Amino acid sequence: MKPAGAQIAALLRDPGPCRAILLFGEDVGMIRERAEALVRTVAGSLDDPFRVVDLTRDQIEQLPDESASMSLTGGRRVVRVRDLTDNVATVDAVRAVLKRNGDALIVLEGAGLAAKSKLRTLLEAAPNGAAIGCYPEEGRALEDTIKATLQASQVGIDPDALSWLAAQLGADRVSTRAELEKLALYVGPGRRVDLAAAMECVGDLAGLSLDDALFAATEGEVATADRALELAMAEGAAPVQVLRAGLAHLQRLHRARLAMDQDGLNAADAAKTLRPPVFYRRTRAFTRAVSLWPAPALLAAIAGLSEAERGCKRTGWPDQMLCRNAVLALARRAAITRGNAR
Repeated sequence: MKPAGAQIAALLRDPGPCRAILLFGEDVGMIRERAEALVRTVAGSLDDPFRVVDLTRDQIEQLPDESASMSLTGGRRVVRVRDLTDNVATVDAVRAVLKRNGDALIVLEGAGLAAKSKLRTLLEAAPNGAAIGCYPEEGRALEDTIKATLQASQVGIDPDALSWLAAQLGADRVSTRAELEKLALYVGPGRRVDLAAAMECVGDLAGLSLDDALFAATEGEVATADRALELAMAEGAAPVQVLRAGLAHLQRLHRARLAMDQDGLNAADAAKTLRPPVFYRRTRAFTRAVSLWPAPALLAAIAGLSEAERGCKRTGWPDQMLCRNAVLALARRAAITRGNAR
Protein backbone atom coordinates (compact mmCIF):
# COMPACT_ATOMS: atom_id res chain seq x y z
CA MET A 1 0.00 0.00 0.00
CA LYS A 2 0.94 3.63 -0.41
CA PRO A 3 -0.29 5.48 2.70
CA ALA A 4 -0.55 9.25 2.86
CA GLY A 5 -1.40 11.94 5.40
CA ALA A 6 -3.12 10.59 8.50
CA GLN A 7 -2.59 7.02 7.29
CA ILE A 8 1.17 7.44 7.70
CA ALA A 9 0.83 8.64 11.30
CA ALA A 10 -1.50 5.75 12.10
CA LEU A 11 0.86 3.18 10.55
CA LEU A 12 3.84 4.56 12.48
CA ARG A 13 1.85 4.29 15.73
CA ASP A 14 0.65 0.77 14.97
CA PRO A 15 1.97 -1.17 11.94
CA GLY A 16 -0.50 -3.95 12.73
CA PRO A 17 -0.23 -6.97 10.40
CA CYS A 18 2.08 -5.13 8.02
CA ARG A 19 5.15 -7.26 7.28
CA ALA A 20 7.45 -4.77 5.56
CA ILE A 21 7.59 -0.98 5.49
CA LEU A 22 9.86 0.90 3.10
CA LEU A 23 10.90 4.44 3.98
CA PHE A 24 12.25 6.36 1.00
CA GLY A 25 12.72 9.94 -0.16
CA GLU A 26 15.04 12.92 0.13
CA ASP A 27 14.81 13.66 3.85
CA VAL A 28 17.36 11.30 5.38
CA GLY A 29 16.60 12.58 8.87
CA MET A 30 12.88 11.88 8.49
CA ILE A 31 13.64 8.37 7.23
CA ARG A 32 15.80 7.70 10.29
CA GLU A 33 13.26 9.24 12.68
CA ARG A 34 10.37 7.20 11.29
CA ALA A 35 12.43 3.99 11.23
CA GLU A 36 13.37 4.45 14.87
CA ALA A 37 9.74 5.19 15.76
CA LEU A 38 8.67 1.90 14.17
CA VAL A 39 11.38 -0.07 15.93
CA ARG A 40 10.45 1.42 19.32
CA THR A 41 6.74 0.85 18.71
CA VAL A 42 7.19 -2.84 17.97
CA ALA A 43 10.23 -3.83 20.05
CA GLY A 44 10.15 -1.25 22.83
CA SER A 45 13.72 -0.05 22.24
CA LEU A 46 16.31 0.31 19.50
CA ASP A 47 18.87 -2.08 20.93
CA ASP A 48 17.04 -5.10 22.36
CA PRO A 49 19.40 -7.93 21.28
CA PHE A 50 16.57 -10.48 21.22
CA ARG A 51 13.98 -8.45 19.32
CA VAL A 52 15.94 -6.06 17.07
CA VAL A 53 18.23 -7.10 14.23
CA ASP A 54 20.20 -4.62 12.12
CA LEU A 55 21.32 -5.75 8.67
CA THR A 56 23.45 -3.92 6.14
CA ARG A 57 22.45 -3.92 2.49
CA ASP A 58 25.28 -6.42 1.87
CA GLN A 59 23.52 -8.83 4.24
CA ILE A 60 20.18 -8.60 2.42
CA GLU A 61 20.18 -12.32 1.57
CA GLN A 62 19.81 -13.04 5.30
CA LEU A 63 16.52 -11.12 5.42
CA PRO A 64 14.08 -14.00 4.77
CA ASP A 65 15.65 -16.19 7.48
CA GLU A 66 15.87 -13.35 10.00
CA SER A 67 12.25 -12.41 9.37
CA ALA A 68 11.16 -15.98 10.11
CA SER A 69 13.09 -16.30 13.39
CA MET A 70 11.29 -16.09 16.72
CA SER A 71 12.39 -14.00 19.70
CA LEU A 72 13.82 -16.03 22.60
CA THR A 73 12.11 -13.71 25.09
CA GLY A 74 8.80 -13.40 23.27
CA GLY A 75 7.31 -10.40 21.53
CA ARG A 76 7.40 -9.26 17.94
CA ARG A 77 10.82 -8.87 16.34
CA VAL A 78 12.03 -6.10 14.03
CA VAL A 79 14.57 -6.50 11.24
CA ARG A 80 15.96 -3.15 10.10
CA VAL A 81 17.90 -2.75 6.85
CA ARG A 82 19.55 0.56 6.02
CA ASP A 83 20.90 2.25 2.86
CA LEU A 84 19.10 -0.08 0.48
CA THR A 85 19.58 -0.02 -3.26
CA ASP A 86 17.15 -1.23 -5.89
CA ASN A 87 18.97 -4.37 -6.99
CA VAL A 88 17.70 -7.84 -7.82
CA ALA A 89 18.88 -9.40 -4.55
CA THR A 90 17.02 -6.81 -2.47
CA VAL A 91 13.77 -7.14 -4.41
CA ASP A 92 13.93 -10.95 -4.29
CA ALA A 93 14.61 -10.99 -0.53
CA VAL A 94 11.72 -8.63 0.24
CA ARG A 95 9.38 -10.54 -2.06
CA ALA A 96 10.26 -13.74 -0.22
CA VAL A 97 9.42 -12.10 3.13
CA LEU A 98 6.05 -10.89 1.87
CA LYS A 99 5.13 -14.39 0.66
CA ARG A 100 6.02 -16.12 3.94
CA ASN A 101 3.93 -16.27 7.07
CA GLY A 102 5.64 -14.58 9.96
CA ASP A 103 5.33 -12.00 12.67
CA ALA A 104 8.50 -9.90 12.39
CA LEU A 105 8.28 -6.38 11.02
CA ILE A 106 10.80 -5.50 8.32
CA VAL A 107 11.85 -1.83 8.28
CA LEU A 108 13.62 -0.86 5.07
CA GLU A 109 15.47 2.44 4.55
CA GLY A 110 16.18 3.50 0.96
CA ALA A 111 16.78 7.23 0.67
CA GLY A 112 18.00 7.20 -2.92
CA LEU A 113 15.38 5.00 -4.55
CA ALA A 114 14.01 6.25 -7.85
CA ALA A 115 10.30 6.91 -8.34
CA LYS A 116 9.86 3.79 -10.47
CA SER A 117 12.10 1.49 -8.47
CA LYS A 118 11.05 -2.16 -8.39
CA LEU A 119 11.26 -2.23 -4.60
CA ARG A 120 8.85 0.68 -4.21
CA THR A 121 6.49 -0.83 -6.78
CA LEU A 122 6.56 -4.17 -4.95
CA LEU A 123 5.69 -2.69 -1.54
CA GLU A 124 3.09 -0.26 -2.87
CA ALA A 125 1.24 -3.17 -4.46
CA ALA A 126 1.60 -5.60 -1.53
CA PRO A 127 -1.41 -5.91 0.84
CA ASN A 128 1.00 -6.64 3.71
CA GLY A 129 3.60 -4.05 2.75
CA ALA A 130 3.84 -0.27 2.62
CA ALA A 131 6.04 2.37 0.98
CA ILE A 132 6.18 5.72 2.76
CA GLY A 133 7.70 8.80 1.13
CA CYS A 134 9.87 11.01 3.36
CA TYR A 135 10.34 14.43 1.77
CA PRO A 136 11.55 17.73 3.23
CA GLU A 137 8.69 19.74 4.70
CA GLU A 138 8.03 23.16 3.26
CA GLY A 139 5.44 25.90 3.36
CA ARG A 140 2.58 25.52 5.80
CA ALA A 141 3.60 22.00 6.85
CA LEU A 142 7.06 23.17 7.89
CA GLU A 143 5.66 26.19 9.73
CA ASP A 144 3.26 23.89 11.61
CA THR A 145 6.18 21.64 12.62
CA ILE A 146 8.18 24.65 13.83
CA LYS A 147 5.29 25.96 15.91
CA ALA A 148 4.42 22.54 17.32
CA THR A 149 8.01 21.77 18.28
CA LEU A 150 8.41 25.10 20.05
CA GLN A 151 5.00 24.84 21.72
CA ALA A 152 6.03 21.47 23.18
CA SER A 153 8.67 23.44 25.11
CA GLN A 154 6.13 26.17 25.99
CA VAL A 155 7.73 28.66 23.62
CA GLY A 156 5.86 30.94 21.20
CA ILE A 157 7.14 32.53 18.01
CA ASP A 158 6.65 35.86 16.20
CA PRO A 159 5.43 35.76 12.56
CA ASP A 160 8.62 37.22 11.06
CA ALA A 161 10.77 34.76 13.02
CA LEU A 162 8.55 31.90 11.81
CA SER A 163 8.97 32.99 8.17
CA TRP A 164 12.73 33.27 8.57
CA LEU A 165 13.05 29.85 10.21
CA ALA A 166 10.89 28.25 7.51
CA ALA A 167 13.37 29.56 4.93
CA GLN A 168 16.37 28.16 6.85
CA LEU A 169 15.11 24.79 8.08
CA GLY A 170 13.31 21.78 6.68
CA ALA A 171 15.97 20.01 4.60
CA ASP A 172 16.42 17.32 7.24
CA ARG A 173 13.85 16.45 9.93
CA VAL A 174 16.37 15.48 12.62
CA SER A 175 18.47 18.62 12.11
CA THR A 176 15.34 20.78 12.10
CA ARG A 177 14.10 19.39 15.42
CA ALA A 178 17.56 19.66 16.99
CA GLU A 179 17.85 23.32 16.00
CA LEU A 180 14.35 24.12 17.28
CA GLU A 181 15.03 22.39 20.59
CA LYS A 182 18.23 24.41 20.92
CA LEU A 183 16.29 27.58 20.12
CA ALA A 184 13.60 26.76 22.71
CA LEU A 185 16.29 26.24 25.34
CA TYR A 186 17.94 29.52 24.34
CA VAL A 187 14.70 31.50 24.67
CA GLY A 188 13.30 29.68 27.70
CA PRO A 189 9.82 28.43 28.64
CA GLY A 190 7.01 30.98 28.63
CA ARG A 191 8.79 33.34 26.23
CA ARG A 192 8.60 34.00 22.50
CA VAL A 193 11.12 33.62 19.69
CA ASP A 194 11.64 36.92 17.87
CA LEU A 195 13.62 37.41 14.66
CA ALA A 196 16.79 38.45 16.47
CA ALA A 197 16.76 35.33 18.65
CA ALA A 198 16.09 33.05 15.66
CA MET A 199 18.98 34.54 13.68
CA GLU A 200 21.34 34.47 16.62
CA CYS A 201 20.63 30.88 17.64
CA VAL A 202 19.99 29.11 14.36
CA GLY A 203 22.58 31.03 12.36
CA ASP A 204 25.37 28.61 13.20
CA LEU A 205 23.79 25.47 11.77
CA ALA A 206 26.23 22.65 11.27
CA GLY A 207 24.63 22.10 7.89
CA LEU A 208 25.47 25.55 6.59
CA SER A 209 27.97 23.97 4.18
CA LEU A 210 25.09 23.84 1.68
CA ASP A 211 24.55 27.58 2.01
CA ASP A 212 28.31 28.04 1.78
CA ALA A 213 28.29 26.17 -1.52
CA LEU A 214 25.42 28.19 -2.99
CA PHE A 215 26.67 31.58 -1.89
CA ALA A 216 30.19 30.77 -3.09
CA ALA A 217 28.75 29.64 -6.43
CA THR A 218 26.80 32.85 -7.04
CA GLU A 219 29.86 34.91 -6.05
CA GLY A 220 32.07 33.07 -8.53
CA GLU A 221 34.23 31.24 -5.97
CA VAL A 222 34.54 27.98 -7.90
CA ALA A 223 36.97 26.11 -5.63
CA THR A 224 35.11 27.12 -2.45
CA ALA A 225 31.76 26.12 -3.94
CA ASP A 226 33.16 22.72 -4.94
CA ARG A 227 34.61 22.01 -1.47
CA ALA A 228 31.48 23.17 0.36
CA LEU A 229 29.22 21.14 -1.94
CA GLU A 230 31.30 18.03 -1.31
CA LEU A 231 31.00 18.61 2.44
CA ALA A 232 27.24 19.20 2.23
CA MET A 233 26.73 15.91 0.40
CA ALA A 234 28.98 14.11 2.87
CA GLU A 235 26.70 15.45 5.63
CA GLY A 236 23.70 13.90 3.91
CA ALA A 237 22.41 16.59 1.52
CA ALA A 238 20.68 14.85 -1.39
CA PRO A 239 21.20 16.17 -4.96
CA VAL A 240 17.53 17.16 -5.35
CA GLN A 241 17.68 18.94 -1.98
CA VAL A 242 20.77 20.89 -3.09
CA LEU A 243 19.13 21.92 -6.35
CA ARG A 244 15.91 23.02 -4.65
CA ALA A 245 17.92 25.12 -2.20
CA GLY A 246 19.80 26.56 -5.17
CA LEU A 247 16.55 27.45 -6.90
CA ALA A 248 15.27 29.23 -3.79
CA HIS A 249 18.56 31.16 -3.55
CA LEU A 250 18.44 32.20 -7.22
CA GLN A 251 14.80 33.25 -6.95
CA ARG A 252 15.65 35.56 -4.04
CA LEU A 253 18.56 37.01 -6.00
CA HIS A 254 16.21 37.57 -8.93
CA ARG A 255 13.67 39.44 -6.78
CA ALA A 256 16.42 41.64 -5.41
CA ARG A 257 17.84 42.26 -8.89
CA LEU A 258 14.41 43.34 -10.15
CA ALA A 259 14.24 45.82 -7.27
CA MET A 260 17.55 47.25 -8.50
CA ASP A 261 16.50 47.42 -12.15
CA GLN A 262 12.91 48.57 -11.71
CA ASP A 263 13.10 50.72 -8.59
CA GLY A 264 16.59 52.13 -8.99
CA LEU A 265 17.89 50.69 -5.71
CA ASN A 266 21.49 49.76 -5.10
CA ALA A 267 22.32 46.13 -4.33
CA ALA A 268 22.41 46.57 -0.56
CA ASP A 269 19.04 48.34 -0.42
CA ALA A 270 17.52 45.82 -2.84
CA ALA A 271 18.59 42.98 -0.54
CA LYS A 272 16.86 44.70 2.37
CA THR A 273 13.49 44.49 0.57
CA LEU A 274 13.39 40.69 0.82
CA ARG A 275 11.13 38.89 3.27
CA PRO A 276 12.19 36.92 5.16
CA PRO A 277 15.34 39.05 5.40
CA VAL A 278 18.75 37.84 4.31
CA PHE A 279 20.62 36.33 7.26
CA TYR A 280 22.86 39.09 8.56
CA ARG A 281 26.04 37.06 8.20
CA ARG A 282 25.25 36.49 4.54
CA THR A 283 24.31 40.07 3.68
CA ARG A 284 27.63 41.05 2.08
CA ALA A 285 27.84 37.86 0.04
CA PHE A 286 24.24 38.24 -1.11
CA THR A 287 24.82 41.88 -2.08
CA ARG A 288 27.90 40.98 -4.11
CA ALA A 289 25.97 38.24 -5.91
CA VAL A 290 23.08 40.57 -6.76
CA SER A 291 25.59 42.96 -8.35
CA LEU A 292 27.15 40.17 -10.42
CA TRP A 293 24.00 38.64 -11.88
CA PRO A 294 21.74 40.47 -14.38
CA ALA A 295 18.08 39.48 -14.24
CA PRO A 296 18.14 37.56 -17.59
CA ALA A 297 21.16 35.55 -16.44
CA LEU A 298 19.36 34.64 -13.22
CA LEU A 299 16.33 33.44 -15.15
CA ALA A 300 18.59 31.29 -17.33
CA ALA A 301 20.31 29.90 -14.24
CA ILE A 302 16.93 29.09 -12.65
CA ALA A 303 15.94 27.21 -15.81
CA GLY A 304 19.24 25.31 -15.73
CA LEU A 305 18.82 24.20 -12.13
CA SER A 306 15.19 23.22 -12.79
CA GLU A 307 16.30 21.01 -15.66
CA ALA A 308 19.00 19.46 -13.48
CA GLU A 309 16.39 18.74 -10.78
CA ARG A 310 14.18 16.98 -13.31
CA GLY A 311 17.17 14.96 -14.46
CA CYS A 312 17.95 13.87 -10.90
CA LYS A 313 14.47 12.38 -10.60
CA ARG A 314 14.86 10.18 -13.69
CA THR A 315 15.67 6.55 -13.09
CA GLY A 316 19.30 5.68 -13.67
CA TRP A 317 20.56 9.24 -14.18
CA PRO A 318 23.77 10.22 -12.32
CA ASP A 319 22.12 12.60 -9.88
CA GLN A 320 25.24 13.61 -7.94
CA MET A 321 27.11 14.46 -11.12
CA LEU A 322 24.16 16.44 -12.49
CA CYS A 323 23.89 18.39 -9.24
CA ARG A 324 27.61 19.13 -9.02
CA ASN A 325 27.82 20.23 -12.65
CA ALA A 326 24.81 22.52 -12.25
CA VAL A 327 26.18 24.26 -9.14
CA LEU A 328 29.69 24.62 -10.54
CA ALA A 329 28.25 26.02 -13.78
CA LEU A 330 26.80 28.84 -11.66
CA ALA A 331 30.18 29.42 -10.05
CA ARG A 332 32.02 29.54 -13.39
CA ARG A 333 29.42 31.92 -14.85
CA ALA A 334 29.78 34.29 -11.88
CA ALA A 335 33.58 34.01 -11.99
CA ILE A 336 33.63 35.09 -15.64
CA THR A 337 31.36 38.06 -14.87
CA ARG A 338 33.50 39.06 -11.90
CA GLY A 339 36.67 38.80 -13.96
CA ASN A 340 35.22 40.98 -16.71
CA ALA A 341 34.16 43.60 -14.16
CA ARG A 342 37.71 44.09 -12.87
